[in-house]
Amino acid sequence: MALRQLLAVAVVAGCAVALSGATDHIVSANRGWNPNINYTLWSGNHTFFVGDLISFRHEEGTHNVFEVNEAGYNSCTMDGVAGNWTSGKDFIPLKEPRRYFFICGNGLCRAGKKVVITVYPTPGNATRSRNVTEFHHGPEIIPDCGAAAASITARLMVTVLAVAISAVA
Repeated sequence: MALRQLLAVAVVAGCAVALSGATDHIVSANRGWNPNINYTLWSGNHTFFVGDLISFRHEEGTHNVFEVNEAGYNSCTMDGVAGNWTSGKDFIPLKEPRRYFFICGNGLCRAGKKVVITVYPTPGNATRSRNVTEFHHGPEIIPDCGAAAASITARLMVTVLAVAISAVA
């Protein structure tokens, strides 16, 4: 009986932790969207999920951000432009699991001012995603905790439920 309780608490706690909400990934942290930064290294140190944000911080009017396709990224051109941002505090929602390509359109792309990120399905929905095979690397069981667990209220309720389950048995 104790093992069953422990397992129930572990699953509920895992759901609460796995779906704790969106993350705002600030490109290059306090260094901002500037030239002479290794954006490949920066993006390699982050894991991006559907629902997260990527934020570009730069001086308004002097820098910008363009989402392009892979060809545009590789050639530093506007091929496949899907969006552009110029406010200096640009918050871009990552709405689907795929690769995103961002460049600076003010001529600094060739100096390395560009970043590519890979966005994965959210852990709770990974088993239901159409693209899961593209992003899923090996067998792993991810509990489907439901989208509601992403809200603060739902996470609190899940925690209370976990404590109640462990206290009852």
